[in-house]
Amino acid sequence: MIYMKKIITRTLLSLLVMTAVSSVAFSQSKLDTLLPVRGFCIALPTPENLDEFVNFINTELAPRQVNTLVLRVEYKYKFKSHPELIDTLALSKREIKKIVKACKKNDIRLIPLIDLLGHQSGSKGPGQLLRVYPQFDETPMPKTPDTTKVVMNGFNMKSYCPLHPDVHTVLFDIIDEICDVFGSDVFHAGMDEVFDIGNDKCPRCAGRDKAELFAGEVRVIHDHLAENGRTMWMWGDRLLNGQVTGMGRWEASYNNTHRAIDMIPNDVVICDWHYERADLSSVYFAMKGLSVMTCPWRNPDSAILQVEDMVRFRQNSTRQMSGRFLGVMETVWSGTGIFLDGFYGRTTDTKAGENTPWNCFRKMYEKIGEL
Repeated sequence: MIYMKKIITRTLLSLLVMTAVSSVAFSQSKLDTLLPVRGFCIALPTPENLDEFVNFINTELAPRQVNTLVLRVEYKYKFKSHPELIDTLALSKREIKKIVKACKKNDIRLIPLIDLLGHQSGSKGPGQLLRVYPQFDETPMPKTPDTTKVVMNGFNMKSYCPLHPDVHTVLFDIIDEICDVFGSDVFHAGMDEVFDIGNDKCPRCAGRDKAELFAGEVRVIHDHLAENGRTMWMWGDRLLNGQVTGMGRWEASYNNTHRAIDMIPNDVVICDWHYERADLSSVYFAMKGLSVMTCPWRNPDSAILQVEDMVRFRQNSTRQMSGRFLGVMETVWSGTGIFLDGFYGRTTDTKAGENTPWNCFRKMYEKIGEL
């Protein structure tokens, strides 16, 4: 009798486990249908907060069924191909592999991001690429002894020249290396907020059509990635017409690059970011034949609307259109340490109130969990 009770107990336990596993698998399958991409984008952690970030992947991203992690690498990796480009607080290959292992264990796709074309300078002057290779600057300017800032058209944002004969040799080396280290078949090329393009002071780009220049750079990067079996992701703001939409200079183009949307390969994936409103431009991208995800930052109400919109678009579009709406990706524009401090309550932002990236992340994934 005791033996039979043990058998029955084990059988019941096995059935319960099988039911639980089956339920999780069904839930995962349903969520993959509703939102194929459930992403999180943040800066590559520094050596100091690497272990905490790995723990964050295991204990916060995975339970929320985040399946895509985009890390803004820039030059914070110890490149073997171009060690001259290594920035401060860079991670080694061994350290990166800790992140790779955690993502693999949790079935999270890991994607590296390096800002290409634009975002080559900031308030402290040229970024790492232009500091090391000043000849790549779209608008070379003489150094003056009393300033480190280079302001172009009111923005502290320089670009590299897309027509410089040597720039892609360097860029392709570091792109290939970081994709290999990440084990990724996707590369995020940035391409956002390009204000300085086709500048009259550039000996190669002066007088050229800005849309054609932008599209040409997208194609060059795309084609190189495609040769190695990789897909290109990019931000979508330069493909939106700012004057027609009324969006600001950061969210959309006022220098005519928007026409490039009809000149780029349709297998480029668009990350359509809107931070204060749930703008519906993802429909525009999908109607142009491009796959798209929508990307919030710090506004929880807007993020929830973006989740609802993406599910609705997938459910209420034609078969040809619905598959182009990929999902959502939370974006974080501080360092990883700042985000983790806010997320775990070590610091508070009294000025922002509820509108913080960590609260937006929580609320957005609470909404996704309800699905």
